[in-house]
Amino acid sequence: MSLAPERLARFARHIVLPEIGGAGQAALANSHVVLIGCGGIGSPALQYLAAAGVGRLTLVDDDIVDVSNLQRQTIFTPSDVGTPKAEAAAEWVRRFDLGLEVTAVVERLGGDNADRILPDADLVLDGCDNFATRLAVSDACVARAIPLTSAAIGRFQGQVANFAGHREDQPCYRCFVGDAFDAQDCDTCAADGVLGAMVGMVGTFATMHAIRVLVDGHAAFGDPKYGSLTLIDGMNPGMRSIRIAKDPACSACGA
Repeated sequence: MSLAPERLARFARHIVLPEIGGAGQAALANSHVVLIGCGGIGSPALQYLAAAGVGRLTLVDDDIVDVSNLQRQTIFTPSDVGTPKAEAAAEWVRRFDLGLEVTAVVERLGGDNADRILPDADLVLDGCDNFATRLAVSDACVARAIPLTSAAIGRFQGQVANFAGHREDQPCYRCFVGDAFDAQDCDTCAADGVLGAMVGMVGTFATMHAIRVLVDGHAAFGDPKYGSLTLIDGMNPGMRSIRIAKDPACSACGA
């Protein structure tokens, strides 16, 4: 895939990076990313997916914009309050870059609509706020052999990892968290609070991970680091990584 002259100019700072180059940028332009959740994590992730030139974006979120979101969900403005987040996010993409294809899905992904939403995705980036959806997304990715970038935040702690549970030697998200969670198990920003800048840090780091997957095989930056979970500490600034083992008894990806 070749890039038009105006696209070459737009992404020149990527192309001059030996670790990305023209081949990596072309891979991004030819990619389809499904973003689950357009909120705190999804908002900055979307900004940098679009800025990176990911050619096709599907935005999945069943929530509407609330005034309390504006503290951290940086693509929205007061005029978006009351609008479905997926639709407002898609409109942001259209204003930002007419060269990208974007689709809004005002639904929550689950077993009944995954076939319609995910069939030709190159990557799913999940930044949603409940375990029930996270597990449904992970299971759908394993079943369809789609790599998953998962990002989560709780107060000043963030977690980001790439998963490829459809591969025989790689864990899935369910290997990490198990089967016990449901929609009522997770903490909420409304109850616990959240620092907007911390959410931005986790969302942009997740985009870095997503780009690794998308340029894998095309550029030197493409080391997905599947199964390596990065823990981000915002209170006492630092990062560390741990390796997640594949669970042979996992109900989604195990033998």
